[in-house]
Amino acid sequence: MADNSAIEWTEATWNPVTGCNQISPGCAHCYAKRFAERFRDVPGHPYEQGFDLRLWPQRLEQPLKWTRPRMIFVNSMSDLFHEGVPIEYIEQVFEVMGRAEHHTFQILTKRPERLAALERNLRWHPNVWMGVSIENRRFVNRADFLREVGAVVRFVSAEPLLGRLDMLDLTDIDWLIAGGESGPRHRPVKIDWLRDLRDRCVAQEVAYFFKQWGGNRPKSGGRLLDGRTWDEMPTRRGASRG
Repeated sequence: MADNSAIEWTEATWNPVTGCNQISPGCAHCYAKRFAERFRDVPGHPYEQGFDLRLWPQRLEQPLKWTRPRMIFVNSMSDLFHEGVPIEYIEQVFEVMGRAEHHTFQILTKRPERLAALERNLRWHPNVWMGVSIENRRFVNRADFLREVGAVVRFVSAEPLLGRLDMLDLTDIDWLIAGGESGPRHRPVKIDWLRDLRDRCVAQEVAYFFKQWGGNRPKSGGRLLDGRTWDEMPTRRGASRG
């Protein structure tokens, strides 16, 4: 069975890698780390090693066994482009995605420099979407690296949104996900930040997805922005842009 997901913009998760380390402010209250560390040193548990990086080659072919087509978030519990993941392993992940052509795969990274450096080694299948996380204006250049890759859909996840992204260039970006932080130490999001992104997405015909206001729990603040939900999805293109 697929690992069904409660994340609003996907349907399932696939974790051929788990574990990561914090590299920017958006990582400070990482839900994945918080979850994994609960099970550190529990014998036999998948997170016995806590949130330390771990490769799971036995999981590589899982999507091939899932017959119903679905959106699959790759490495919800890690970052595929973590410097500790060998290029050969990343290539294997891409090879499986190409074979599982009935699914759509969504990859998200905070390490776009490595993504861009490895881009020429990767085959960008038409069912593979690539995104970067950008939480404040300090990291808007992550989108510049994203523009270098030949993914059929390029997207930005502005979650948790920790500041105004007025300097973000949306050129050649197909989709933007925005949302506030959740958890007991959540940092509040401001409506002006969300409206600015929404209005620019509308003006530039970028699909806009408002995931959540955030709060103590993911559903605490609901999903309405100015009286409506924003669940736009990108138009899937038939061939990659080189």
